[in-house]
Amino acid sequence: MTKLLQDRIALVTGGAQGLGQAICQRLAAEGCHVVVADLNEEAAAATAAEIAATTDRQTLAVKVDVTDEAQVEALVAQTLAKFGRLDIAVSNAGVLIAEEITEFPAEKWRVVMNVNLFGYFLTAKHAARPMKAQGKGAIIQINSKSGKKGSFKNSAYAASKFGGIGLTQSIALDLAEFGVRVNAVCPGNLLDSPLWVNSLYSQYAKKWGITEAEVRQKYVDQVPMKRGCTYEDVCNVVVFLASDQASYMTGQAINVTGGQEMR
Repeated sequence: MTKLLQDRIALVTGGAQGLGQAICQRLAAEGCHVVVADLNEEAAAATAAEIAATTDRQTLAVKVDVTDEAQVEALVAQTLAKFGRLDIAVSNAGVLIAEEITEFPAEKWRVVMNVNLFGYFLTAKHAARPMKAQGKGAIIQINSKSGKKGSFKNSAYAASKFGGIGLTQSIALDLAEFGVRVNAVCPGNLLDSPLWVNSLYSQYAKKWGITEAEVRQKYVDQVPMKRGCTYEDVCNVVVFLASDQASYMTGQAINVTGGQEMR
């Protein structure tokens, strides 16, 4: 059976671990050859090797800092040198630093904007060039529900994600006539991800004087569908947006939040 994305070339930034790794694995399962791009070169190589060992798909691991234009340009050049084209670019690399606004160090605020927004701009800019020449392509940003609604003590992240939606819409207008579609995915809280399990639960439990299990339940209770977002939930939408099934969709920011965000 032909897979939904058979033999397409996909590039994923922040692809070595967590959600990015899950996206790489799912794209390979759907038939893509995958470029795993990440600042962590060792982890990128491990993810690429695992995909190559468990599928018949080709992979390429590349170390990249998405805030460095020369590195992003070289990443796309390496992709073209190996595969000859680029069909799907997923801008997933991101950071989260949360502080109350009067205490937020300016340099940390700038880091969040630099990775999440400027890094997305650079990725889209250089991915779009071969896609325009091909007359076809899909650029997908991994955004957040924080791109739709302000986030408490999290101004840099929310600002970067709000900006990401504006950037998505603007790039979509730039590229529509060339057959290149640009969309964003806005996940809810990935409550079983390493960020939550290894960090946030313990931080919030200490701050609020409750157990980690109670912290998790607090966040589950905020969701109308009464569960956290999963990697599979996000990957399902990424695959759809990358596929020809979404051929008439561009400039959209799709919520994957179990009803928590509906705008």
